[in-house]
Amino acid sequence: MRKWIFGTLLLASLTFQAGCFMPIYSSLPDVRTRQLVFVSEGFRHIPEIWERIWGLEMPSLATPYRTHGGVI
Repeated sequence: MRKWIFGTLLLASLTFQAGCFMPIYSSLPDVRTRQLVFVSEGFRHIPEIWERIWGLEMPSLATPYRTHGGVI
């Protein structure tokens, strides 16, 4: 009987709740804002890391002037 009641309460709490079972961020607006700033600070570096991985920030190795191309 206890298992049935516990199962029903668990199912009801999961059904009627929107989102996660355990909230990630605090319910206080000031604390939640600080937490979101700290989390988003890590996401700010993703474009720079992506450019570094793909070599998009590297200087061009092509010469700015025309070369002869033959053996001198």
